Amino acid sequence: MKSTPRRALPVLIATTAVCAMLGTSAAAAQPATQPAARPAAQYLPKVVTAWAAAWNGSDPQALGALFTADSAYTDQGVGVTFHGRQEIAGWKARTDSLIDDVHVTVKAAHRDGDHITVEAVYAGHLKGAPTPFAVPMATLLDLGEHHLIASDQDYYSLNSVLSQSGLPANWTPPSH
Repeated sequence: MKSTPRRALPVLIATTAVCAMLGTSAAAAQPATQPAARPAAQYLPKVVTAWAAAWNGSDPQALGALFTADSAYTDQGVGVTFHGRQEIAGWKARTDSLIDDVHVTVKAAHRDGDHITVEAVYAGHLKGAPTPFAVPMATLLDLGEHHLIASDQDYYSLNSVLSQSGLPANWTPPSH
């Protein structure tokens, strides 16, 4: 099969994304004689540490405060977007009302200028579900003025969340 430049780029991008999600890297292939790596938290950008702490905390306003006034937060798992600090804080409050012990564990973060890619585990226990969930998540952060978050896009599998939780694929949260 002959590869064309038009086809090669999407394949390269898709392969890179899969490797990033699986944690495959040249570092993983190093011999066991290499010294142990330092904990990832030592290398995380401050905004990533604050973002994870806000998700792991109980104050929705702490999450909203990390964003610019005209920011956008998109949860690709459920297909919703929120704009501005108040809506983003409201999303955190809604999440806390639906998921017990919701938390994000950051595995790695990669920064290129004002663009940050975060590899994490999104976990919690949907209220009323038989079991908790813990799924891989990738987050894309774009920074704006004063190093605040201008754009956040979270990617994870809602089907995996529901399956691990013991809920049917067509489950929807109760409305308040």
